[in-house]
Amino acid sequence: MAGKPSEKQIEACDSLPNELKPIFDDFVADYKYAATIRHGRPYISYIVLADMIRVGCRCSENHLKNK
Repeated sequence: MAGKPSEKQIEACDSLPNELKPIFDDFVADYKYAATIRHGRPYISYIVLADMIRVGCRCSENHLKNK
C-alpha cells in the first residue's frame, strides 16, 4: 500500500485472506490512480474493492497501460 493507509483501508484489507491482500493492494493503487485522473481525487470505498476481489474481480494484464 503506497503511503500511509487509512483505517478503512486497513480494515478492508484485513477482511481478506492473506493470499488476496497483494491483489487488494494492487487494485487500490490502480483505482486511486484512475479516480485521481477522472475526478482529481481518489474517492475509494475500500470495502467495496475488497468485496469485488473476494468474488473474483481482477485487473487484466493490460490494466491502465497508460499510467
